[in-house]
This record gives sequence, C-alpha cells and structure tokens, in this order.
Amino acid sequence: MADFMDLARLWAGHDTVYAHGVAVSRLTEGPRPDVEQDADGAVIHLPAAGTATTTVLRLDVPLGDAVGYWHPAAGWDRHLTADWASPWRAVGLVDSAPLGCLHDSAGRALLAFAADRVTATTRIRFGVHEESARFGVWLAMDLAPDEHCRIRVRAAGQPVADALRALTAALAPGDALPVPEAARTPAYSTWYSLHRGVDAARVEAEARHAAEAGCGVLLLDDGWQSRAQGPGYSGSGDWTPDPAKFPDFAAHVRTVQGLGLRYVAWIAPLLLGERTEAYRRLRDIAPHVVPRLSCRVLDPRRDEARRFVVDSCAELVGRYGLDGLKIDFLDFAMAYADEHGGPPGPDVGPALHRLLTELRDRLRSLRGDDLLVELRQPYTGPGMLGFGNLLRAGDCPADTTANRVRTLDLRAVATRGSVHSDMLMWDPGAPARTAARQLHSALYATPQISVRLAELTAEHRAMTAFWLGFWRDHRDVLTQGELRAGRPDQLYETVSARDGRRAVLTWYAEHRCAPLHLDGLTEAALVNSTAAAHVLVDVGRSAVEVHRDTYDACGRAAGSAVQTLLPGPNPIPVPPSGLGVLRPVSSGEFPR
Repeated sequence: MADFMDLARLWAGHDTVYAHGVAVSRLTEGPRPDVEQDADGAVIHLPAAGTATTTVLRLDVPLGDAVGYWHPAAGWDRHLTADWASPWRAVGLVDSAPLGCLHDSAGRALLAFAADRVTATTRIRFGVHEESARFGVWLAMDLAPDEHCRIRVRAAGQPVADALRALTAALAPGDALPVPEAARTPAYSTWYSLHRGVDAARVEAEARHAAEAGCGVLLLDDGWQSRAQGPGYSGSGDWTPDPAKFPDFAAHVRTVQGLGLRYVAWIAPLLLGERTEAYRRLRDIAPHVVPRLSCRVLDPRRDEARRFVVDSCAELVGRYGLDGLKIDFLDFAMAYADEHGGPPGPDVGPALHRLLTELRDRLRSLRGDDLLVELRQPYTGPGMLGFGNLLRAGDCPADTTANRVRTLDLRAVATRGSVHSDMLMWDPGAPARTAARQLHSALYATPQISVRLAELTAEHRAMTAFWLGFWRDHRDVLTQGELRAGRPDQLYETVSARDGRRAVLTWYAEHRCAPLHLDGLTEAALVNSTAAAHVLVDVGRSAVEVHRDTYDACGRAAGSAVQTLLPGPNPIPVPPSGLGVLRPVSSGEFPR
C-alpha cells in the first residue's frame, strides 16, 4: 500500500458517485462503481479492474456533527482520528471486519458501511481531512479479474445500533452454527480462578459449586495438556491430557457432565510450541515465529497444517466425550496476511475459511446441533458466525468497563450466536457491592464466572446467586430484547433492554439521567452499578405513580414505597450496586 500513504493521493478528485449523501470514489483504474439506492440505504457494486491489481475505494462525507467513529476493533480508540494518524490495517475472517460507523452527538449514523468481503483480507484506513472538513474511509482489495465487491451503506440518521445490526445481518452466513440452550446459560471458566494449576480434583470441586450456582457449562482452560507448564505457549501442539493432572480424562469429563454441566476444553490449534513433538514434525509449515510466546504459528494455507488442526480438535472431542472446544488464537493467522511480515502466497482468508469449514463439519458429525464452540474477539465478526456459537469478549481481567464495552460491541455484530462476557473475577476480600459490578458488566451478555467458588464468603456467594438469578429471570430481555446503549464514544454509560412487557435499565456512571418509557410494561428493573445511592430517570411528559421495591447488592430487601414520577429527571433511591423494581400501583401494566 506504499502508493497510498500520501494524503494527496488519498484525497485526489475522481469521478464520484453518491449513495445517500456518501461520496464514492474509485482511486485506482477500473470501472466506475454502480449504486443501487432504496429508502434504507444503498448497495455499491465495485467490479474488478480486469487485471489482478489492488483496487482502492474511498467513501467520504462532511463532518457535520460527527463526534466518533466505531469499528469492530475500535477498543478504546473511538474518537475522530486524523487521516494522517490512521495507518492501513488488515481485517478479515479472523480479525475484525470491513465495517464501521461515523456517528453524531445524538448517537445517529452519519456514515455506516459494510463490505461483503468477510473472508478475504481487506485493508482499511479512515480519518478526518483537515483541509476539507470531511471524514474518509478507504478500502483496499485485491480483486480477481472476474470478482466484484458489494459495499452496503445505511441512510444517515438511524441509531448506531440499528444501522450496524442491519448491516451485519446482511453479512451473516446462511450456514450459521446452531445455538443450543447450553450456549445461553452462565458458564464457569477455570482460567482466572485456577490458571494452569488445574487437575481433576480441583476442577470437579469447582464444577459442583458452579452447578449449584446455576451454571450450565464448564470451560477447562489452558493447563490440562502435557507440557503446559512452561514459558509462553512452548507446550502447545501435543494435544493430549497431562496424565499427572488427569489420569483418566474421559472419566473426569463424565463426572462433570453428571453434575449437569456441558464440558468445553481450551485448545490453540494453530500454535506450535518449541517443546513439543509436533514442533519437530511441523515447524517447516509454521514459518511465522512468536518469540515472546516461544512458539510458531501454523500456516493454514498448507494442506498438512489444516489436516493437523482438524484432526487434533476432532480427536480431542471424540476420544474424551467433550461437548465442544474453546478455540483460541485463530487471529494469529493474520500474520500471513501482513504484506511486510508474511511469506508470499495466496490470501490467508479463504484458507482459514476452508479449515474452519472442515473443522465445523467434523465436530458436528460428533456432536450434532449441541456442539459448543467458543470464539473470542477479535475473531468474532459476521463471517465467523458459521463456525462458533459462544462469542466471547477479549480478555480484560477485573475491568468492568472493558467487559461492558466489549460485550456491547459484540452485540452490534453478532446477529446470531450467544455473546459471552470475558471471565468474571474479583478480589474475594472486597465488599460484595464491589464484586457485584463485575456481574453487572456482563448483564447484556451471557456471564462467565472465574473465581474460586469454594472459597467465597457467604456474602459473596449470596451476591453471586442473586445476580445470576436475576440474569436467568431476565435473560430473554437482556440478551434478545430491544437494546439501547447510547453513544459508542461515551462507552455506553447507560444501557437498556426491553421486550413487550419488561425492561431493564443499568447505570454504569453516576449522575446520568436515562429515559424510561413505562407504557405497556409490567415491570422495570433498575440496576445501579455505581457507588451512588440513587439513579435518575426521565419518564417523559406525563406523571406516573409507581410501586418501588429496592434490594442491596446481595438481594436483601432495602425498602418499598409508592412514588410519583414527574416529567423531567426523577431521583429513585437504589442502593449502590443494588436493584430497584418498578411496578404499576393499581393494574397489571402501566398505561399506554
């Protein structure tokens, strides 16, 4: 992309077409893009140039009231970056996706787009142009002579969440992996609680407590395999259980399943550790070296590498009776998409798609529609919905803000599958109200717990049981209801979900006023995930009388009263990290 590092070339004038106010300019040789418009947006058809060369397209709009730009790998960087400060970045099947949304101060889309290249590698950059006060997005694609790309844009003015949901729904594969009921139940993970110190006795002891707490899945993380105890991932590649830790792994799996838990084990099938037998056999097909992790990365473009990955995973599930796999580090394959660091060869995206298709089909032949496959950010884009059904936030130990933001970001791109939080951990010596905020951070996803449940105090056990019970009672509202999370650049400080009769509102920052439309509801649950002793709601134009029950962080009753809510901000007493429940005073539902 050296030819397109110069800003003058990036912003050069070209024959431009328009799609709902978005300027569309092809910056390289080839046919002019064609635009099909409708009331909701447009589809831009971009044909190849006729020769196997890189095609570069620019989308740009006036800045207007723009305040932030969201994309699947935004992380904390959601502001308006300058075009000169934005590098080209590769996105593809296992790392983000070619979609994004520029939005205004009201959380409405100004430029929301998605390209249909969710498998092949696309290079992208974006930013503010100082001279013209415009925001540009550039897409660079290596299109075959008979290939074309479709880029969808949504009409400006839609809420960000609605625009992204519509775009990603159009990208989801038709063969998405089924989502069994177990994928939508709380899970227990051994990672933060035990790390690599796992063995059959410890895992079974934690599994008993997890089942009692209402979990439906146990995730055995790194540490179960032979040679696991070593620097980095130097022991990855020989995917057999450590006989000292798990002398009869199949029997251990059956014991945990007998508690009512599905059993999922961790594997990083592309990593080839330096201390393994597999390394000696396969290192020639793993040219990319990761020195800090003492391993290499198998090149999925090689037939032998794909066979090894598929056979290793299928053997593990079939031999030991596992219900599925947590497949880690697939994003490391993007090393082979890096034109500066990877070896020459075909695009890694189609090779990964072939590998994952073969793997899915083998595993489904063993477990059918009940198969569980966990994937984690950043490889949870629309193209991966065919290969995983537990879509987990990236690692963020004890960071409630990151867990909230990452799960809500996932909700924007996961039109199918079950979005899971990163594993929840907390200081066992902290007050229960502090620990409760960890569970609050995962309310709008499926929570994964990773503390030593056997060692929790009675207060922490009560808190955990209360909030997991609340989540189960409100699961469909929280995970499938109409979601409103506000502006991405403000990190979703207040979030609400609503179905036909119930709503849940959560405050993650103090002194924020959230709209509360009670009409037609039988119940509104108010979660105060702050240190304040009240929350603020605005019920609109008419006064309404409510019956209020409040509970502390452990679920103990903290008060009950009738309160009249007036138009404008209304403080409602709710204990820190506690819950308030509003119900109609005199009938089954609030008046419409």
